[in-house]
Amino acid sequence: MGGEQLPLANVAEVGTVEQLEELLSRPNPADIACLRRLDGDVTILGAGGKMGPSLARRVQRACVAGGGAHRVLAVSVSWEPGVRESLAREGIETLTCDFLHPIDLERIPPCPNILYLAGRKFGTEGRSDLTWAVNTLAPAHVLERFADSRIVMFSSGNVYGMVPVEGGGSVETDIPVPVGEYAQSCLGRERIAEYCSRERGTRCLLFRLNYSVDLRYGVIMDVGRRVFEGRPIDLRVGCVNVIWQGDANSYAMRSLELAASPARVLNVTGPELIRVRELARWFGDRLGREPRFEGDEGPTALLSNAAQCHATLGRPEVSLELLREWAVRWIASGGARLDKPTRYEVVDGRY
Repeated sequence: MGGEQLPLANVAEVGTVEQLEELLSRPNPADIACLRRLDGDVTILGAGGKMGPSLARRVQRACVAGGGAHRVLAVSVSWEPGVRESLAREGIETLTCDFLHPIDLERIPPCPNILYLAGRKFGTEGRSDLTWAVNTLAPAHVLERFADSRIVMFSSGNVYGMVPVEGGGSVETDIPVPVGEYAQSCLGRERIAEYCSRERGTRCLLFRLNYSVDLRYGVIMDVGRRVFEGRPIDLRVGCVNVIWQGDANSYAMRSLELAASPARVLNVTGPELIRVRELARWFGDRLGREPRFEGDEGPTALLSNAAQCHATLGRPEVSLELLREWAVRWIASGGARLDKPTRYEVVDGRY
């Protein structure tokens, strides 16, 4: 991951997983400044998922660049092969822990700064009980264990429900209307955090994210790959928001300084309203494929307005235009994929 670093806006192509991981974890000046100001160590809970490893690396790299001596600890229920070893090579400590068991949580040392990423979405229809346990019971145990910490708790824009496409997206003060048990359990997680924040003074920020993209997964990749492979694109949800995962990583880290009691809510996504049909046609032009569509575009979609995030933490570094360019070249060259579709087209909340 060494060598000269181009500004992200000048990176024309992301060609390898190593280069992708470098960009996702590359701290910007605001990240480095935040870690200089931040007192104490940082623990990432749920670090074994899609975002966790690159977020842990970004925190560690920001600490090193800022000359700090923060300890970075990455904790997960389980780990993909090789992830713990790769984090250890960069000076990040790792631990395996089941957040559903309070006794297990006692193995995690006290820490003033917590990034909580753990959650469950897909498979809810088959094991809704497990989804509720992971999304509400586990956070309750974590909030009890780290009541004196700052906690950025990942949530989802799904808590809002579908809104009119032309309305500008849901804002933080809108009343949540979650559809389906996944979205309801996400709101349950938030309510538990709000309770602990009010009753115990725990400083929390509820990080309502949708949808993150890192080239191996995400809405942009879902649409592009369907075009490339000649598969139909469902238009029932005709518009989406997305954000480059590296930008989401940056916002998550810097949101530690925004954690408050009572808990604060922050929408996290990109500024663009992306029309799925137009995105598919753009990929079709670049890939030399004619997109196939099915379904009728509905008047509503899951959309968030992240103006507060952008005003507070700055606009994303990676624009939609740049992200599309990276994506189309990644797809055309057969770049790695996680085979974890976003399922952005779901309208009934059933995952």
